[in-house]
Amino acid sequence: MNAELLSEIRGPVLWLTINRPERRNAISPAVLDGLHAGIDQAERDDTIRAVVLTGTGEQAFCAGADLQTGKSFAFDYAEPSQRLANLLRRARQATVPLVARVNGACMAGGMGLLAMCDLAVASERAVFGLPEVKVGVFPAQVLSVLQHLVPRRVLNELCLCGEPLDAQQALQAGLVNYVSADLDGKLDWLLGRLLDKSPTAVKRGLYTLKHIDAMPFEQSMAFTESQIGLLAMTEDAREGQLAFREKRKPEWTGR
Repeated sequence: MNAELLSEIRGPVLWLTINRPERRNAISPAVLDGLHAGIDQAERDDTIRAVVLTGTGEQAFCAGADLQTGKSFAFDYAEPSQRLANLLRRARQATVPLVARVNGACMAGGMGLLAMCDLAVASERAVFGLPEVKVGVFPAQVLSVLQHLVPRRVLNELCLCGEPLDAQQALQAGLVNYVSADLDGKLDWLLGRLLDKSPTAVKRGLYTLKHIDAMPFEQSMAFTESQIGLLAMTEDAREGQLAFREKRKPEWTGR
C-alpha cells in the first residue's frame, strides 16, 4: 500500500503492519489511509477470512499521534469528520474479523486501533495507556470504541491519570483476549480457532454483534430474531447441521 503501512496476504489472512519504527509506529495520514484501504480490500475479497493489525519490530504496536510533527491536532475544521474517526467508523462496519497483534507499546490513538479490532493477542512486554492528559489534551475519538470494552472505573483512571497498564492488567481489564510470551504462536492458535469455522456464520455474526451494541432490548431482540432466521437459510447453516448429523467435518462454501 505505502511505505508506512505494509500489506501482505498470508493464506486467508491479510496482514497490515504499521511501518514507522523510528516513530514507535505512530499514526500518520498514510497509516490511517492504508488501514482504511486494507479493510476495504478484505471486505471485497471473499478469500480473506481475517485481518491482522500489528506494528514493525518489538518496541511498539502504535504509540498514537506523532507528536514530533507538531501537527497532530492541526485539523481541517472545514471537514465534518477526520481520518482517525473515519477509520474507526469503517472498522465498525467490517464483517471480516480484525485481530490485533500487540507487539509492544499501545498508547493513545493506538488504543483506538486496538479497540476497533474484534480480537487481540498481546506480548508480555506490551503496555497500554491513554497518556493524553500529560500533554494537555484528552482522548476523544478512541473513547467511542473503548467505552464498552473496559469497565468504566478503569477507563476513567486511564483517561484522567494517564498512567499505563501492563499486559496482565490489560488482560484483566478486557482490553485483550490473551497475553503470551510466544506472541505469534498464540496468534496462530487463535486464528486457527477462527478460520476453521463457517465464513458465513462469522460474517453475519459480526454484523449482528455490531448492530445490536447500542440497541434497546426489544429492538435488539427483534433484530436478532430476523438474523437467525436469515442465517438458517444459508448453505453453510445447512451444511453445518448435516455434517453434525453425519459426524464429519463441514465443507464450508461461505454462502
